[in-house]
Amino acid sequence: MPRTFLLGVSLYFDYNGDMQTLNVENSDLPDLQFVLMILALCTSDLPSLNVPEPVRQTIFHRCWALMHNAPPPAKKEECVLDLRGGTEVTLEAMVEVIRSTLSEHGIAQLTWDHPPSEPTRATTPEALPLVERLEKLYPSSPDIADDPPKSH
Repeated sequence: MPRTFLLGVSLYFDYNGDMQTLNVENSDLPDLQFVLMILALCTSDLPSLNVPEPVRQTIFHRCWALMHNAPPPAKKEECVLDLRGGTEVTLEAMVEVIRSTLSEHGIAQLTWDHPPSEPTRATTPEALPLVERLEKLYPSSPDIADDPPKSH
C-alpha cells in the first residue's frame, strides 16, 4: 500500500492511482497521526478534498479552541496547530471533534486527488521533538525500513 509522509511519519492510505481515501471511523491510524492528517487536509488548499471549506474551517477552529483561549489566526498560512503542548485527553477530544463534525455533515470517508508524497529527510528544528516522539511511539516496521539492514 502506498505511503504518505507527514512530519516524517509514514501514513498508509488506499490509493488506486486516482483518489486517496481515509475512512473516518476506521482509519487504522493512531490518534495522533489521525489528527495530524485531518488537520493537514483541512488546512490544505486541495480542491479535490470532499470536505467543503466551511467544514474544514469548523474542524480547525474547534481543535484550535481545545488548545487556545484566543481565536485562531485570520490568515490561512498561519493556521498551524502545534500539538506538542497537548495532553492525551486533548488528543482524544480532537479525535472526537473531528469525527463528530464530519459525521454532522454526512462525511464518513475522506477522498482527495493527490498522489502519495515521497519521504523527505528535511525536518524543521521546531518539528524535530515531535518527530522524535512519534518515532519512539510508532517505530517503523522492518519491512518498510528506508535503509537495508547492515551486514556484519
